Amino acid sequence: MELIRGFHNLQPRHRGCVVTIGNFDGVHLGHQAVLGQLAEAARRLALPTVVVTFEPQPQEYFGAAALAPRLTRLREKLQALRRYAVDRVVCLPFNAELAQLSAQQFIERLLITGLAARYLVVGDDFRFGRGREGDFAMLKAAGQQHGFEVVSMHSFCVDGERVSSTRVREALGRGEMATAAKLLGRDYRMSGRVARGQQLGRQLGFPTANIHLHRQAIPVGGVFAVEVFGIEGEPLAGIANVGVRPTVDGSRTLLEVHLFDFDQQIYGRYVEVVFLHKLRDEVRFASLDALKQQIGLDAAAARDYFTRR
Repeated sequence: MELIRGFHNLQPRHRGCVVTIGNFDGVHLGHQAVLGQLAEAARRLALPTVVVTFEPQPQEYFGAAALAPRLTRLREKLQALRRYAVDRVVCLPFNAELAQLSAQQFIERLLITGLAARYLVVGDDFRFGRGREGDFAMLKAAGQQHGFEVVSMHSFCVDGERVSSTRVREALGRGEMATAAKLLGRDYRMSGRVARGQQLGRQLGFPTANIHLHRQAIPVGGVFAVEVFGIEGEPLAGIANVGVRPTVDGSRTLLEVHLFDFDQQIYGRYVEVVFLHKLRDEVRFASLDALKQQIGLDAAAARDYFTRR
């Protein structure tokens, strides 16, 4: 899969393709249905598939008051898209220049000049261009004028309701990991590089791998039974805490993972943490001894979960 960053990196060889545009946050079952729709058109027309996305996401650029937590960072999104036979991803930096493009300029620069699109699939509520002036009808008209087909996304429903990133976030926020997995088509996961911490977990008898999340908002919080990939012997079972560590007056949201029966140095390793089952919310304890006792109970509960699983 080829990653193309920005309009300026589009080359003549990128012209002629089937395209979809969106945030694709989470790459959930609804997104996967769109990718399947795109793949069918690609086979019919014998053309490559292209996903156009944005970094940061538009609502992040405009500073939405109640910013919804992202399900996937760009690297995680790309890892997910690779599983669905996407040929190219065009990642457009959402900045002042892009925000000021008129809808007509966006169509001409991306779909006509840059990609020479032959087929485009977007939501029928898709809005784009300066002031969100562009809509589905405008794309249909442009397609008729320039010779590309424009179709709307097929809705994908689970339990009688459309699958969406919002619905996945709500399930994660409630700690309903099985429901989130059902909507995503896989267990929820986050990834990052293991960094050195304060060694507090080791002092308590539960050494942890500390992973900085680099996100403005986090879709999960609390203590979980997890599996970790990216280390020899994967998957490795353990427990994870996502939060600010209130007992030690932490302020930065951190992902801390304690792996069972594991004692290797893995600083600098890029790992993927798969969230399987929520054990409890993060709470503040009166002392480190109380925290240590609770971590022991959490570990026992997680081991029991893996035994039953």
